[in-house]
Amino acid sequence: MFAVRDEDAALDIVQDAMLKLTEKYADKPPEELPMLFQRILQNTIHDHFRRQKVRSTWTVLLSAFGDKGDKDDDYDPLETLAAKSDSNATVDPAVQLGQAQIMGLIEQALARLPARQREAFLLRYWEEFDVAETAAAMGCSEGSVKTHCSRAVHALAEMLSAKGVKL
Repeated sequence: MFAVRDEDAALDIVQDAMLKLTEKYADKPPEELPMLFQRILQNTIHDHFRRQKVRSTWTVLLSAFGDKGDKDDDYDPLETLAAKSDSNATVDPAVQLGQAQIMGLIEQALARLPARQREAFLLRYWEEFDVAETAAAMGCSEGSVKTHCSRAVHALAEMLSAKGVKL
């Protein structure tokens, strides 16, 4: 079994599992709840690690967009690219311009995707829906969601490469 080493993430996972248990299985007999909770907790942990893997993939992809410079190993371009305007951290204007240009390229590439691919991609990777939630939101099967996401990722990689972005 996997261990979640980040205490805050672990607490969030347990809380999510408890909410799922109460939302979906409140009508079950009390003696069934411990086993149901174990299964839900395991699935929630797997979802957490899957999301971390996807986030890591996109972090590596997006790290090619900006110069890491002398930042430490905790540098996360996903957080710096989406920095809020009310942030009180000072940002180098050249870096800020480069990031804005890269985000513009990503937005253009996303806009060029077919509607279903764009919807699946945004729900799965930006909104962090799981496959079942995405399928429900899109009104299609889980297999269709996986296909749309896979095609979207490959299409985005091709479009960004064509614009000179090295992946």
